[in-house]
Amino acid sequence: MKVFDTPLEGLKRICLSRFNDPRGFFVERYRDDFFRRNVADVALVQDNFSRSSPGTIRGLHYQVNPGQGKLVGVTSGRIFDVAVDIRKGSPTFGKWFGTELNEENQELLWIPNGFAHGFCVIGSERADVSYKVTGYYSAAGDRGIRFDDPEIAVAWPIPAAAQLISDRDRKLPSLREISA
Repeated sequence: MKVFDTPLEGLKRICLSRFNDPRGFFVERYRDDFFRRNVADVALVQDNFSRSSPGTIRGLHYQVNPGQGKLVGVTSGRIFDVAVDIRKGSPTFGKWFGTELNEENQELLWIPNGFAHGFCVIGSERADVSYKVTGYYSAAGDRGIRFDDPEIAVAWPIPAAAQLISDRDRKLPSLREISA
């Protein structure tokens, strides 16, 4: 595994080693001692999985009380994964970082607590996304920001006409509304 910083403090790309042979391949996707030593010294307590159709945009989601850090990866398909810094007082507050995660590149994105997260499915019939989190899900703490907030201006790589978005995500508040 190799760990790379991004322009947003604490947000990290993790490139996994893939071992191929005639039968297929093997990848070690998570190792607690390596993660705690090289990425973040946190416990990952819950494992989540989603399957999404082409054009789906999920997000931008985050959780409070407890907050959640997320270790996100793709087991099938391709996504454009996005994290937005929503830490009040951060020099990169409101800035976003996006990267492609797919079954071939075997990359993960570490999104610490204090970031909103979202993704869209690109160039595949579906995408299977697996993510480990640092806090148990709390319906009372479930929050989000509009995926198309012009103040954040995420450059989603799919045209608006092809975007599949839930009613819930369309009704989320703006960054300005959550930070007021």
